[in-house]
Amino acid sequence: MRKATLYPFSLPMEAGVILRNQRLKSRDGFLVHLQENGREGWGEISPLPEFSHETLEQAKDSAVAWLQQWCMSQGGMNRQPEESELPSVAFGISCALAELQGELPETANYRKAPLCTGDPDQVILRLGNMAGQKVAKVKVGLYEAVRDGMVVNVMLEAVPDLRLRLDANRSWTPTKAEGFAKYVNPDYRPRIAFIEEPCKTQEDSLAFARETGIAIAWDESVREADFTVKAQQGVAAIIIKPTLTGSIERCRRLITEAHQLGLEAVISSSIESSFGLTQLARLAQWLTPDSLPGLDTLDLIQSQLIRRWPDSHIPCVMLDELEMVWSRECQ
Repeated sequence: MRKATLYPFSLPMEAGVILRNQRLKSRDGFLVHLQENGREGWGEISPLPEFSHETLEQAKDSAVAWLQQWCMSQGGMNRQPEESELPSVAFGISCALAELQGELPETANYRKAPLCTGDPDQVILRLGNMAGQKVAKVKVGLYEAVRDGMVVNVMLEAVPDLRLRLDANRSWTPTKAEGFAKYVNPDYRPRIAFIEEPCKTQEDSLAFARETGIAIAWDESVREADFTVKAQQGVAAIIIKPTLTGSIERCRRLITEAHQLGLEAVISSSIESSFGLTQLARLAQWLTPDSLPGLDTLDLIQSQLIRRWPDSHIPCVMLDELEMVWSRECQ
């Protein structure tokens, strides 16, 4: 017997969360639940507005089409429908299948690289008190590049064992990127683990890395159709956001290729619910155990969803509060 169910969810966001050109008021998506012969698996399908190419409605239609085929398919688990072309659907369903088949380990990496926002003095105090490996993330490119450079310099000076991951989201021109680097002490530059896509083009980002000695990472580029993992001077890592990238298998392939070339692979959030974040933490422990995942987005959403993040006191929406939007059972 096979049964598939789709549950919609809508969780309120904290005020002030802006994605590119849109204020995000709620985090919307679906939970997919697969059942077969006493086993079950769950996954989250939540395309991210302004970043995912697919809409929520398109994701729903694609998920329902896949689930219908899965329910009616015969011959056991080796005969699965072709995975969806929509990344959020492919990832969510692949998680449900991995849980169903016992392939997604329960062990998780709940340590996360904190996203540094707010008062710099408080941030520095918090980072100084971090236990273990001190890796943090800072968004740059939102203000003047010179200001960003000064802030990064102060943080690295104040916390001597800190390594920073920076994310510029392709926001700098070469001139602005040069202005940023100018204000970072050359002795501190090796402690910048990488800057994600500092410039608008790959060519300018690579030139920035060569000229400044500050490593970069590919983020948006990883999700472009013609992207291939390759060794390039100044490139230290690739950032993998599974909701925007695709199935576990596709993510695993990219991670393997990166590791074979000596690059770091970092699993990162696309503002999933606590449900999705806990699966990403399990995925990170499984596929990238030596890299701290970028999962510090839990506090952007006002409610957790069914599966809680450890030690979080944010209220949690449970399954009995969700309504089924689609369900099918086949013998």
